[in-house]
Amino acid sequence: MMQLEQKFIQALHALRHHRLHAPHRPIHEVYQSSTINALLEGVYDGDMTYGQLRRHGDFGIGTFNALDGEMVGFDGRFWQITGDGRAHPVPDEYQTPFATVLFFNPRIQQTLDGPLDFAGLCSLLDNELASTNLFYAIRVDGRFRHVRTRSVPRQSKPYPPLTAVTEDQPCFDLHEVSGTLAGFRFPEFAEGMNVPGYHLHFLSEDRRAGGHVLALELESGRLAIDDTSNFHIELPTDGAFLAAELGGDRAEDVRKVEK
Repeated sequence: MMQLEQKFIQALHALRHHRLHAPHRPIHEVYQSSTINALLEGVYDGDMTYGQLRRHGDFGIGTFNALDGEMVGFDGRFWQITGDGRAHPVPDEYQTPFATVLFFNPRIQQTLDGPLDFAGLCSLLDNELASTNLFYAIRVDGRFRHVRTRSVPRQSKPYPPLTAVTEDQPCFDLHEVSGTLAGFRFPEFAEGMNVPGYHLHFLSEDRRAGGHVLALELESGRLAIDDTSNFHIELPTDGAFLAAELGGDRAEDVRKVEK
């Protein structure tokens, strides 16, 4: 009996230790590092590693130190699409100046029948949403006749604004490709913090290519949507962010760099 009591006490201590030291894993909470306006202003030096970012989500999009490409992540893995359009696994020590993630737990799932272009997909998604005033994580696994993507090459200091970088951005046309779209729909009132509307990145099934999505034609696929009213943002506390001019109407600049 004494041995059983000791084992029970040890089990309670182990459970308490796990609860105290296990990482916090919020469900249905969008987590963001920095703001889109800071990125527009050329604040490209990150203060958060991808190892730290993984504590806040297993799904998301973003970029890298010195604006070194596009990030897409799902199923607990993050990928870097460099300026040549190629995909690379992201080490934990890499840093990001801007990223949006969450632990993906979809409430809506359905089959998609094409053909659907980007506008058609967005219209279909809009019909599935309970409200345009919430936050949505979007994932589509499918077969595509065509996906047009872009990435951005690594920048050197003094950093140019994002609108200047994307004027000469490398674009890539992927034909008859299977892969995954991942990204978010933010409400209009999030302007300045993130991109209002749909912002999607792509990774091919063979994990070799992808980028920020500019156009697409979907043949067929599977849709999953995670919706939430919870949004958590953390801002840099030093460096160029503190001196950046982040106010004003930047809607036209966002449209240029996203489209």
